[in-house]
Amino acid sequence: MRIWLVRHGETAGNANRVIQVPETPLSERGLLQAARLGARLAEHAIARVVSSDYARARMTAEAVVASTGAPISFDPRLQERNFGELRGTPYAELTVDPFAEGYVPPGGESWEDLHERADAAWEGVMQVAEETIGGDLVVVTHGLVCHSLVHRRLALGPDLEPPAGFANTSVTVIDPAPPWRVERLNCTVHLDVATAHDTRTQSGL
Repeated sequence: MRIWLVRHGETAGNANRVIQVPETPLSERGLLQAARLGARLAEHAIARVVSSDYARARMTAEAVVASTGAPISFDPRLQERNFGELRGTPYAELTVDPFAEGYVPPGGESWEDLHERADAAWEGVMQVAEETIGGDLVVVTHGLVCHSLVHRRLALGPDLEPPAGFANTSVTVIDPAPPWRVERLNCTVHLDVATAHDTRTQSGL
């Protein structure tokens, strides 16, 4: 068994560099990315899918379910970092760095809050993994949750460096036993020229 940690597909908010709201759906390009992700995962024995309940993650997960037939459940602990009153604001209009260490957005989460929630989400993933029989577990979440887990909880080999950001529909493949070694990191080989990640959106949420 392996765990496939997936960032959701592209949205208009990603492409337009806007801090997103929970209801943001996948764009047309994001839907194509999700379909390609689903086709890639259909070549593996996927036994279970667990996802953030935000629209962009849910739609990505549903594409995996459509291709694999795996059952799905939702865990709100996998949601993206809450940027509170900054949601809906274009990056170009921000007067602060929302990613700065120690910065807490009004009505939102600090980095410490996110890390605590990501840790709880990972414990939930481990519980689901223990219950999953006959195949792999797919976890669909968001860029900063992937960042928190890869930088803090997962074990990277000497040939892997934590990325600055995670591409839309990228997969990080993980051994489900501690220390949770990463076998493949931020991989998008399922995308083609038309759907490949746009580096301008790398820090998008």
